[in-house]
Amino acid sequence: MLTGKQRAYLRGIANTVQCLYQIGKEGITDNVIAQFDDALEAREIIKIKILPNSLLDTKDVIAELSETLNAEPVSAIGSKVVIYRQSSNKENRNIVIPK
Repeated sequence: MLTGKQRAYLRGIANTVQCLYQIGKEGITDNVIAQFDDALEAREIIKIKILPNSLLDTKDVIAELSETLNAEPVSAIGSKVVIYRQSSNKENRNIVIPK
């Protein structure tokens, strides 16, 4: 569970991260989950855009992804969602969250 300061720190990092992933009309499928899982392992923080044709609510998407991927929700603003999960591989850990 992240504190408010930790979440704010991660939002600052997310400002510099490009939105590389999208959720479209298919919604959240097993392939999408696998792709996001691999991305979180490699990058630790990802930004996802929810396309207008997906008809999914941003809050529902961040809740489902966080639960399924065992990740922390960082922000859900407009059509963009940011989630964080510390990499299990110590070599991939780039983000140091302040206590």
